[in-house]
Amino acid sequence: MPLNILIIDDEEQLRKLLTRIISLEGFHVFEAGTTRAGLSLLAHEQIDVVLCDVKLPDGNGVDFVSQVKSAYPLTEIILITAFGNIGDGIRAMKNGAFDYLEKGNDNDRIIPLLHQAGQKAVRSREKAVQVNEKGSTEFKTIIGKGTAIAEATRLAGKAAASEINVLLLGETGTGKEVFANAIHYQSKRADKPLVALNCSAFTKELLEGELFGHKAGAYTGAVKDKKGLIEIADGGTLFLDEIGEMHIELQAKLLRVLELGEFYRLGDTKKITVDVRLIAATNRQLTDEIAAGRFREDLYYRLNVFSILLPPLRERPEDIPLLANHFLQQVSMKEHRQILTIDTSAMRLLSGYSFKGNIRELKNILQRAAVLSDGGLIKVSDLPYEVQKSNGESSLSLESIEKEHISRILASTGGNKAKAARVLQIGLATLYRKMQEYGI
Repeated sequence: MPLNILIIDDEEQLRKLLTRIISLEGFHVFEAGTTRAGLSLLAHEQIDVVLCDVKLPDGNGVDFVSQVKSAYPLTEIILITAFGNIGDGIRAMKNGAFDYLEKGNDNDRIIPLLHQAGQKAVRSREKAVQVNEKGSTEFKTIIGKGTAIAEATRLAGKAAASEINVLLLGETGTGKEVFANAIHYQSKRADKPLVALNCSAFTKELLEGELFGHKAGAYTGAVKDKKGLIEIADGGTLFLDEIGEMHIELQAKLLRVLELGEFYRLGDTKKITVDVRLIAATNRQLTDEIAAGRFREDLYYRLNVFSILLPPLRERPEDIPLLANHFLQQVSMKEHRQILTIDTSAMRLLSGYSFKGNIRELKNILQRAAVLSDGGLIKVSDLPYEVQKSNGESSLSLESIEKEHISRILASTGGNKAKAARVLQIGLATLYRKMQEYGI
């Protein structure tokens, strides 16, 4: 199946030219001249990669990256501009862009990057659906000694001993998937499938097909019967992550499954009955979604019979050292190196940092710090600049800031030193000298 590319550029002549070139490479291309038109297409089509101009009539491409990644986290975005500058490049990467190109200078890189970004999007969507036949996650594997996480674990244990549907609430990265796994594998359904699906990864049409399956001929491309994930989960547990992203029409069909244990494949008249336990998760305030008409009130009450709130990491600072050491042990084993440790100053900074991405962000920070560290000790200078400055900038040296900045740019370019030098606006020889000086 060809990858779907969305080109957003207000210059129609250039847009048509790009469409023709990209189409010849086997991509399926959509076009838009504004961010508004682009968002409309994203809402109705499964877009793998967006190729977007920075300067648009109704917005800025750099800011648009955040908007798209928030609503469609698995869609990759490549920005392209005639007026490249280091500030926009850094901000674009920080907002989640796959890459940042200059018109004219980087034209030969567009097609290879579309392939790379497209494959990343495909892999991410494949990970958004998981069917696990066996597992052994236990509540004792949940790390934390604080009151809030202990209460969440206690409630999850109660839920596991019952057949009740569960709603996991909390910010992104707080461990909802870990809790869902533990509830399933400590329940009576542990020997049956655990089927997990991230609702935010699919458009309404694709999500409907994934959940309910289809009969051959139901639509173009449906060449044979396909079981839906609900049917695959029969006897076991269905975990729907980011259920707040599900289209309201699909919510009605899901409610029927919960109430009657039955559904129809797309294009079929034969009723299928199932016995499925549902665990749902969301980082949204569903009561606000109900008020806005985006979430069914009857489905909410069906889910909210037993809800568990997972605390954000900033509210459990006493657990940060435990989690940090756990992740470093994982990295050390994976990299086949001595067990990594964190010095006191670095741990103090981590313990006082407000993790917007919660546990997931802590894990990513430590994986990166492990690469930058010399020997087996992670120091303050190995932590990201935003963590270092969180406790005041007086402790930062100019050298540590420069080392951090160069490291971030190299990471964003995938280690491409020539590109990193262009972004940093320094010569390639200067970049090599500074990398040697800072031990990067």
